[in-house]
Amino acid sequence: MKEKVITFAIPCFNSEEYMEKCVESLLSGGEDVEIIIVDDGSTDRTAEIADRYAARYPQIVRAIHQKNGGHGAAVNTGIANASGRFFKVVDSDDWADSASYRKVLRFLNLVIEQDQPLDLLVFNYVYEKAGAYHKKVMRPAGLPKGRFFGWKDVGHLQKAHYILMHSMVYRTELLRECGLKLPEHTFYVDNIFAFQPLPFVKTMYYMDVPFYRYFIGREDQSVNEKVMIRRIDQQIRVNKIMVEIFSNAKFPHVKCFKYMRNYLEIVTMITHTILQLDGTKRAFARRGALWRYIEKTDPVIYHFLRHSLMVRCVGLPGKVGHEIVCRGYRVVRLIYGFN
Repeated sequence: MKEKVITFAIPCFNSEEYMEKCVESLLSGGEDVEIIIVDDGSTDRTAEIADRYAARYPQIVRAIHQKNGGHGAAVNTGIANASGRFFKVVDSDDWADSASYRKVLRFLNLVIEQDQPLDLLVFNYVYEKAGAYHKKVMRPAGLPKGRFFGWKDVGHLQKAHYILMHSMVYRTELLRECGLKLPEHTFYVDNIFAFQPLPFVKTMYYMDVPFYRYFIGREDQSVNEKVMIRRIDQQIRVNKIMVEIFSNAKFPHVKCFKYMRNYLEIVTMITHTILQLDGTKRAFARRGALWRYIEKTDPVIYHFLRHSLMVRCVGLPGKVGHEIVCRGYRVVRLIYGFN
């Protein structure tokens, strides 16, 4: 039986209204691809739709049903069951661009045919913002285009343009080798997915195509501003895990170290911006607790983050600890597409 080129994992929780568009966008890959629909304890028609696709396309689609464990648990299930050489997460409200999809599949087939080492494929993602006429294409500036490269070849990556899960296809075995296991019942774990495997990545390739269409507009979406404030405890949990990962990592090159340090800085800025937007006494206490945790875990990164994120506010001389929330909020808006 021919090896699958790529496994697409689609985490689904009560996704009946939009998951079909996602699945349909991936079916054109035919038997080169494996689509694993992970029904994460849905209570609507998600399970029924998943089983229908699995019955109709048995050589392509698999439906896995599990107790609700959150996005991370669904991704973990996808990785554990993947049979493709490469692995990609596609959220159930997003979809693949058809023209780019054909190019990506041709490229990955060629990689396998030529036995070319490849740990990470990167491409662009597009904000499909509800009601927006112009679609914003996010490109990771600083990566060489159209050739294989390693960390030493990476140029300057703008901090607000770090590589998100939407843009990433990993070699499946690399995800297993690095021990990636996302926390359950936690939002924002896509940051861990895009972060933890990086020290294990040796060979990369960047295709300048708008493969991933990232939908923004649902009120219950995890990157909705009000939802992020309500789920700040989960953002803090992810932030802490990333500090631990960074502290224990063995970096293959100084550019990998700097990239991951900057990524951690941006995630910490996002955490503090959301706490600032919350504005409650409890949020202020959580901010202090986070800093104490970072200092205890890794004093070196603690001092770096304190220096980079803390400024003296105009009109408040001598008062340290006021984040550059305006800059932080601009970054949050850029990354998550807030209004």
